[in-house]
Order: sequence, then structure tokens, then C-alpha cells
Amino acid sequence: MKKMILAAAISALVTCAAAQQASAQVSTPDPAAVKGGAYKVDPLHTQVIFSISHLGFTDFYGSFSGVTGSLKLDAAAPDSSKLAVTIPVQSVLTTVPQLTEELKGERWFDAATFPTATFTSTRVVRTGHGTATIAGDFTLHGVTKSVTLSARLVGSGVNPLDKATTAGFEATGTIKRSDFGIKQYLPLLGDDVHLTIVGSFELQP
Repeated sequence: MKKMILAAAISALVTCAAAQQASAQVSTPDPAAVKGGAYKVDPLHTQVIFSISHLGFTDFYGSFSGVTGSLKLDAAAPDSSKLAVTIPVQSVLTTVPQLTEELKGERWFDAATFPTATFTSTRVVRTGHGTATIAGDFTLHGVTKSVTLSARLVGSGVNPLDKATTAGFEATGTIKRSDFGIKQYLPLLGDDVHLTIVGSFELQP
């Protein structure tokens, strides 16, 4: 009986290890493996996360979803790549429902007047193995400013669920909300807004 239990346990461990190995092989962080071409944003797996200082005690977080856009990726010359994304401001979400609704109002994002935020790259500079800086025009609250993001390749490969060739990136950057005319509760609430963009892109036929 003990031998049977031990055999079953070993079999389960082997199966688990095989599953983990298969999962690990789904994507690779190797930039050389990324396929060039025209990509579109996968909105279900793309998020824009922001945080600001709350009275100097904590950083308060929120997010946007439903992002759309495109990525023209030249695998041979990454510096010539082009990125354009659109963020629906109405999608803003925090852990406080009352605040979420307030942020949509005219004292903050004024989503009724300015329903989208956009970012269009103007320059991509490779900085290392799988990393780059992306400079571009960021439009928020009706104001356009130049913003630079630090980006890294997370992984690329074929999605085993929908069979789409996928490339995933993460980018970070900081803006000042006052530069975009959003000055509510300054300086009690932070002016610096830290951005983290988690982007999933699918290669188009």
C-alpha cells in the first residue's frame, strides 16, 4: 500500500514538473525571438496603473483598462518601431467607489469633455538587452506634453489559449498632473504621478 502511495506521489510530482516546464516554454524574454510586424493591443491583458502620494503617508493606486492601439515592431531595427495607444478615461478604477466617480468628474479627469488619453511615440532608443526608452506625445485632459517611458520586454511567443503570436512589455514613467491642468488638492496630494503600463500585443496576419 505504501509503495502505491509513494508511486502516486512521484507520478503527481513528475506531472506537475512537466506542466511547469511546458508553462515556462510558452514565452521567452529573448529579444531575438520577437517577431517583427504589425501588432494590435490585446485590451483584455493591458493595464495602465498609476499612483500618487496620499498626504505623504502612502502611495494611492488606480488603473485604466480597455486600452486600444498598435505597435509596429521592426525586429531587425527596434529603434524604428512605432507605438500608438488610446486610453478610455471613463475606465478609471480605484478601490474606493466614491473616489472613482469623483475622478471622472470635471475637477479631475473630466471624462465627459476629454474621454480619451493618448500616447504616440516619436522616438525609440534601445538601451540594453530587451530594454528601451520610448519618447512620445502624451495627451491628457486636453493637454499634450512630451513624455519618456522606460520599457522592457517581458516575453514573446505563441499564446497557447488563442494561438496568437504575442509580445508583452512593461513600461514605467512619471508625469506631473499639474502640467496637464489637473490641480485638485495640490500640494496635499502628490503632483508626481507614477505610471506603469503593462502591455500585451498580438501580431496581425
